[in-house]
Amino acid sequence: QVQLVESGGGLVQPGGSLKLSCAASGRIGSIGGGGWYRQAPGKQRDLVATITSGGNTNYADSVKGRFTISRDNAKTTMYLQMNSLKPEDTAVYYCTQRIRSGTYFSDYWGQGTQVTVSS
Repeated sequence: QVQLVESGGGLVQPGGSLKLSCAASGRIGSIGGGGWYRQAPGKQRDLVATITSGGNTNYADSVKGRFTISRDNAKTTMYLQMNSLKPEDTAVYYCTQRIRSGTYFSDYWGQGTQVTVSS
């Protein structure tokens, strides 16, 4: 059984920063790519950033230059550093990681963490 646990969300003023974490635990064989998504009320879940197993990153245009996705050396924890936050960044943020537990890779999701940007 694999679990992803997110942390780091909260309330921040416009222009502020937050760092989200996504920690994987359980029966982990190997870890592939991962990413962060977000879902605002009444909207679809959108891609924010991705990172490959080799460390290549990709970002939505709306967050380029402000957000940075990264991982620790063991790849068990993934981060999203968010700077220069805007009210439109308000959403529930979800992490996902492709993990092999046993024979096959599967995509696992965190429970979501609320980020609210407001003065």
